[in-house]
Amino acid sequence: MKSLEQFKKELDGICLIEVSGESCANCFSLLPLVTKIVAKRADCKFFHIEAGHDTKEFLEEFKIVEVPTLLVCLNGEEKARCKGFVPEEILELWIDAKVEDCKKLIGE
Repeated sequence: MKSLEQFKKELDGICLIEVSGESCANCFSLLPLVTKIVAKRADCKFFHIEAGHDTKEFLEEFKIVEVPTLLVCLNGEEKARCKGFVPEEILELWIDAKVEDCKKLIGE
């Protein structure tokens, strides 16, 4: 992974960050759902982070203590967090609502 500072420079605008664990069954199930939902959106960037030794700095900075965790960030600042597995329909509604909240903050 890039350094935390390099990664944070990429977090301009609205971003969805999905944090997974390598041996996490819920993470394995959630990632394809998140990827599918975000692929339909042009209004947010998507990042996948695998929790591990090389991402420790990121995990500490964003206070990630369990996986899967989804973060909605605006210009690198966390605006919403969702932990654990969420069914696709609910996940899509949550992402839609949180992205819209961010859009209101930037006046879109």
